[in-house]
Amino acid sequence: MESLNKVYIERGFTMTTFRALVVNKGDSTFSVSVEELHLNELPVGEILIRVSYSSINYKDGLACNPNGRIVKNYPFVPGIDLAGIVVDSTDTRFNEGDPVLVTGYDLGVSHFGGFSEFARVPADWVVPLPNNLTLREAMIIGTAGFTAALSVQSLEEHNITPVQGPILVTGATGGVGSTAVAILAKRGFDVVASTGKESEYGYLRELGAKEILSREDVSPEKIKPIDKQRWAGVIDPVGGNILAYALSTTQYGGTIAVSGLTGGANLSTTVFPFILRGVNLIGIDSVYCSMNKRRKIWNRLSSDFKPEQLSSMVYGEIKLDEIEETAKKIQEGKIRGRVLVKL
Repeated sequence: MESLNKVYIERGFTMTTFRALVVNKGDSTFSVSVEELHLNELPVGEILIRVSYSSINYKDGLACNPNGRIVKNYPFVPGIDLAGIVVDSTDTRFNEGDPVLVTGYDLGVSHFGGFSEFARVPADWVVPLPNNLTLREAMIIGTAGFTAALSVQSLEEHNITPVQGPILVTGATGGVGSTAVAILAKRGFDVVASTGKESEYGYLRELGAKEILSREDVSPEKIKPIDKQRWAGVIDPVGGNILAYALSTTQYGGTIAVSGLTGGANLSTTVFPFILRGVNLIGIDSVYCSMNKRRKIWNRLSSDFKPEQLSSMVYGEIKLDEIEETAKKIQEGKIRGRVLVKL
């Protein structure tokens, strides 16, 4: 830490001040405010980035909540996504002027994140921006879209193809769900999207959904251990009872990719879908997946996985001082698609 700070002092960076969203918590207080920081207040890392865009995810909503249990040490700068330009590097893999993005790892959880005009991160977390993506597009995708892409690839790796039947996408108006709908539609799948927001049916059809189900349709009061076979695959960022229903209705040999728990962390099911239908339940981790896999997925997100409706997936573009209010809406499920933070 001291040697790195010495480098930045020698290069004249420590006098630079910048704005960041800072959350702080005391014994009986909690605050979310835009503050002015110095570069020498940033955590250790080989790459200094001038952040152009970030985005708001469910974890960011938790970080801005005093009861969110995401942030361990205060004061802290949240933001689990960022895209920007390298302004200084002590690692030979990256040079000044390189466009880059960072998602996952400890960013915005235990390491100062993307809700900041500057970020300093370990070089091993940094992904070069693919040629066919802009910095803004990378953050429309962000962690949510990256998770969706990992989920779609997991279906492909288990030999799920469009001819086998429809794919159910739960929580379809959220960041993961909406990107999954768009990617699957582009790949030729018949997508059945479920949502609790009747007002967004048109939006989901625009993304490529062939059929739309209500939340109640995929979360009945009584879930049978084995029900009628419906889905060749499922992309589920919701969990809870909806995942239990998906398990009971997935076709023989089908695959479910689960990545979230907005519907609850508990899962009430039986072994029958696994031993009678050979259903695969695959966990999707977008935080610590290998850099080799991470780069491959981002390259696909700039090519065959790149949603054709990226611009329509943007719910809004906000500034630092609007994050707190938007984060609350994210937790309340009042946001569809993606919210960008422009630095």
